[in-house]
Amino acid sequence: MDKKVIANLIDEKHTNLITWLVEQPAESWELGPENKWTTGQQALHLLQSIKPLNNALSLPKFILRYKFGKANRPVRSYNAIIERYQERLKDVKGKTFKGSQNMKVPTLKEKEYILNRLQTESKKLQFKTKKISDKNLDTLILPHPLMGKMPIREIIMWTAHHVEHHTETLINKY
Repeated sequence: MDKKVIANLIDEKHTNLITWLVEQPAESWELGPENKWTTGQQALHLLQSIKPLNNALSLPKFILRYKFGKANRPVRSYNAIIERYQERLKDVKGKTFKGSQNMKVPTLKEKEYILNRLQTESKKLQFKTKKISDKNLDTLILPHPLMGKMPIREIIMWTAHHVEHHTETLINKY
């Protein structure tokens, strides 16, 4: 998938999420299905997921290469990444990974801040996606807690799907 298409996908998925969140009644921010994250926790989780990616993409590329290595396979398609993610989700049976374990419940006062940060981080990722070379997108890898090491192009495509996945969960279950 072309990097401009990926950047547009990131924009579309975040816009859909934020639009949905803004349209919800204020009291729903701190609510969720029993034994599930609240609406606010869903948004905070997505913020916690995108920030480390943007931080990594801010590092000099030689540091990423040194720290994580280079890809040893071709880049997967968007659909293949989604399929692999869905399989991995089934395998972990709802287990939460490090950054989002024991997550606090964001208050309604924090809603505007979290949504603004999500928008800012989304814009940063779009910019960085367009700016990075195709060679680096396809050869440099980053670790993912569930998916393992992935080429940067894949992890950015996964990020778009991850936002969509949580948006669909919110729409269907909240």
